[in-house]
Amino acid sequence: MRGKMDCHGVTDPGKKREVNDDQFMIADLCKSMLIHQTSLSHEDHSRLFGGSQGKMLVVADGFGSRREGERASALAIDALARYVLNTMEWFLQLQQGHEDDLKEELKSAMEQCQETIEVDSSASFERFGMGSTLSMAYITWPRLYVVHVGECRCYLFRDSKLEQITRDQNEAQQLVERGVITPEEAAASRLSHVLWNYLGGGTPELNPEVYKATLAMGDTLLLCTDGLTKCLHDAEIAEILGQNRSADDTGKILVDRANRCGGPDNITVIVGRFLENAHEQAMAEAAAAAVQPTQVVIGRKQHVTSVLTTAEPQPFIEYPHDFL
Repeated sequence: MRGKMDCHGVTDPGKKREVNDDQFMIADLCKSMLIHQTSLSHEDHSRLFGGSQGKMLVVADGFGSRREGERASALAIDALARYVLNTMEWFLQLQQGHEDDLKEELKSAMEQCQETIEVDSSASFERFGMGSTLSMAYITWPRLYVVHVGECRCYLFRDSKLEQITRDQNEAQQLVERGVITPEEAAASRLSHVLWNYLGGGTPELNPEVYKATLAMGDTLLLCTDGLTKCLHDAEIAEILGQNRSADDTGKILVDRANRCGGPDNITVIVGRFLENAHEQAMAEAAAAAVQPTQVVIGRKQHVTSVLTTAEPQPFIEYPHDFL
């Protein structure tokens, strides 16, 4: 990958919650060498690391009594990280024809999260019913794979256009897809809080969805929990992402804007910008970009009902998002 990735995560309890049930992780995927013995001088480090070959971005939103939601989301991300590190075959140089293998590995990773939460919740009555939603972006440039359970979201922002990659797995969104209600009505519906797919929660059923896209230099990825999207519409999110600020500043602005809207839930965001040039040059251009307001176009991924069946191509995606 030429250029660099400017990536930063922010989590905040919001204005109404005493406990933050959200968790996030940003990780480089790289080779390492553990040195057991050598005549060479390695006083300060016994492990050598290669360069980053991929990236893993994860957000999770837990639920349960007292602090059990916080525990569930932490267990989910920890189990996911351990699976990717110790069990999953690394697809950092994905060969043609191996996408189905990667799809199954990502789904297996979600099943490991499910099992971990279920085992832990069964050990204590207070933990019964705890669970979590989760979205992970697995990046092996220029490919992006997103595995998703629940209603954390992943967005792609390119050329002033915002597209929601994932779909919310709640009852209200199902009614939208059936044409019963509008997206605006769904946002205000109580059914938007009723999930039909999640990790744990006392149900053995799990239906993770996997999406794919091709990234390009200049793209911005946003992963977030619903504490952000309950407060900010897509147009407002796009306007903030279009300001070309650093990932750190952009994340803080998104969280602050959600809190100014009342902050009814925990808020967690990961912003990843794929920069063509050095970060300093990109930030120098931000001032010029801020002089004139950015014109944004909002788009949503078309629902795909079968494996590797494509929807109509979006104009700013090299090939459309698919369910894998």
